[in-house]
Amino acid sequence: MELLQYDFIQRALIAGVAISFITPIIGLLLILRRQSLLADTLSHISLAGVALGMFLQVDPTLSTLLFVVGASIIIEYLRTIYNTFSEISVAIMMSAGMAIALVLVSLNSNSGNFQIDQYLFGSILLISPSEVKILVGLSITIVIFYLIFRRTLYVMSYDEATAYTSGLPVRLISIIFSVFTGVAISIMMPIVGALLVSALVVIPSATAIKISDSFGKSIVIGIIINLIGIFAGIFASYEYDTPPGASITLAFIVIFVIVSLATYFVTLRKRKQNNPS
Repeated sequence: MELLQYDFIQRALIAGVAISFITPIIGLLLILRRQSLLADTLSHISLAGVALGMFLQVDPTLSTLLFVVGASIIIEYLRTIYNTFSEISVAIMMSAGMAIALVLVSLNSNSGNFQIDQYLFGSILLISPSEVKILVGLSITIVIFYLIFRRTLYVMSYDEATAYTSGLPVRLISIIFSVFTGVAISIMMPIVGALLVSALVVIPSATAIKISDSFGKSIVIGIIINLIGIFAGIFASYEYDTPPGASITLAFIVIFVIVSLATYFVTLRKRKQNNPS
């Protein structure tokens, strides 16, 4: 309990709660839309936004947001062109984002390894009060967006063609969702790092799917898994002086393994009960 006396721990825990309401919604929808790699792609593109900010000597956060929002719209446009092969848009933009980042970093003599490392690996323990407020605001916005367009998101995640023929605003909602995903990734990147932010989005939702039987339950279970994993990672990082992002990711992996083994043995037991011979 004495950990809670420190301001940076309090900010990290509040940020963890905010993230726990963001990533289950985004992660579940990405998985259902077969776009799990989009989070990783946007993290690479975010690095390009950071490098652009350093190159232009402007706030990297602002340049990253603008860069990622634009890239999210382009990805959604490419996805409509290559409708049958939607993963092509992800592959193209991931390569472009990383290439632009490397070129800009090499051209900018003021970039500095420390700044790049900060965005590559991140640290939720170093989050500032302003970043906490931004995360909380983004969390509230995404939850409201989900509650308003829950039916549309549900239908388009399973069958986008059916949603479109039903008169639902699929294109608009899809673009807004891609933009929200990009903004969330760019804001979370300095907290957990570009190398691990996709794990924060995908792993808890993938775990929740294994033990839930509905769309809404998956999100609720995902929130719980996020809270457990993030809090466990933060406390482990403080106790053993390990990188916060890596500690949180390992906590999620441990939970995923435990849930996978538990569901496997439960399924095996049911099969034996149904087939005693």
